[in-house]
Amino acid sequence: MSPVSDEHTLDLISHSAAQTQRWGARLGELARAGDLLCLEGELGSGKTCFAQGVARGLGIVEIVASPTFILANEYRGGRLPLFHLDAYRIRSADEARGIGLDDYLAGDGVCVIEWAEKIRNALPPECLWISFRHVAETKRGLLMCARGARYEEWLDLFKAGAFG
Repeated sequence: MSPVSDEHTLDLISHSAAQTQRWGARLGELARAGDLLCLEGELGSGKTCFAQGVARGLGIVEIVASPTFILANEYRGGRLPLFHLDAYRIRSADEARGIGLDDYLAGDGVCVIEWAEKIRNALPPECLWISFRHVAETKRGLLMCARGARYEEWLDLFKAGAFG
């Protein structure tokens, strides 16, 4: 089955955690400093797995774990730094700003935010928003939505590399 797509969106089905990581890695390979990935979805839907792939695509060899309890992890061993945030425990946009969100967004790396929907009001309007959903025990749906010219370009490059 081919993915559903238009110029702003791409709806995919991942058949395994390895495939989810490969797609994250592909985006990581194409990432530029200042890029923002906003991830939303239920527990266990693949957000951290995807973030691990982004890290791999950036050339980061450290183990990437969900920053749920510490809110943010920084990984600087790759082509670009990765700022991996988890907004699950954050209650408001003001609280997000209080933990330094703006510094991460303005940083020299790629920012990946899990549970981004919880701090939507604190985020810039331009980003690549990815919604994860359970499809079956090992299958996950990923709906990628590009918001802004940079993110449309990024999504186009991803599509070209992944699907020709």
